[in-house]
Amino acid sequence: MKELKNLISNKHKIVITTHVNPDGDAIGSSLALYNYLINMGHEVNVIVPNDFPDFLKWMHNVDEILNFSNSKEESADLISEASIIFCLDFNNLERINSLGDLISDSSAKKVLIDHHLEPDEFYDFKIHDINVSATAELVYDFLFYIDPKLIDKKIAEALYTGILTDTGSFKFSITPKVHTVIASLLDKGVDTNYINKKIYDSNSFDKLKLLGYALSEKLELTSNGNVAYIALSRQELLDHNFKKGDTEGLVNYALSIENVNMAVLIIETKERIKFSFRSSGKFSVNQFARKYFNGGGHKNAAGGSLEDKLSVALKKFLENISNYSKELNY
Repeated sequence: MKELKNLISNKHKIVITTHVNPDGDAIGSSLALYNYLINMGHEVNVIVPNDFPDFLKWMHNVDEILNFSNSKEESADLISEASIIFCLDFNNLERINSLGDLISDSSAKKVLIDHHLEPDEFYDFKIHDINVSATAELVYDFLFYIDPKLIDKKIAEALYTGILTDTGSFKFSITPKVHTVIASLLDKGVDTNYINKKIYDSNSFDKLKLLGYALSEKLELTSNGNVAYIALSRQELLDHNFKKGDTEGLVNYALSIENVNMAVLIIETKERIKFSFRSSGKFSVNQFARKYFNGGGHKNAAGGSLEDKLSVALKKFLENISNYSKELNY
């Protein structure tokens, strides 16, 4: 952090980027760092690989975020001109698709800030800890180290959003330090009622109808009732006027079932089949996702994907999870 502090003591052109399908931690971390570096006088741009949910589009300067999928030439120019690139909330450049190639080719100093397992060594500087609650917690540590007085209410709101969403409203990965950080953010004037309403109480009618359909018609149990899964086809999503973010948190309903120690949400998109894995306790969905579904993440929360038909992907999941009946019965 000392070297990084010295590096950014001079003015730079800086790019901040994060992973595909950005979530609350990705956007919260990116905007917190963006607003902080702007306050320091840097020229900063946030570039995300693709769009993100509407319930995150209230944070300060969110309109300044550049969507790479719609602005590839402009993004390429900004990356080529940058002298520092911050890579937030992902552990390898494959997580950001073709945006990763531009960053790999860049001569800029690359800074990784992340809490996922086993990051690839594509960076010049690394702030990494798998034991923290969220990347936003690491960004807070970094900003606090530089100058805590520059953390204003708008920056605190973004950091709070990252920690709130990545901990499942403070249900997962909680340490005493997390509460200390949150207390510090509240001292900056964060209105928790306002943020909770923006994130959790701004549901569309279609989103709630999709939730009801998924739980009543698509929720299944396997592995002696220790695994729950939901598989949604692209047509089913279209029938419910699906928008990005409408399935956010759906997998946690499946995990909440008594005696269920692993839950999976399987989504058919236009390009591929996406998996969201969650577990409680000892079973590592990170290892499971890495072994079978080209994915990874955390021990109890991971993702994956297959370029296949939904029926084939579902069959592969059921066949592979059947080999872990003993491990999942705890």
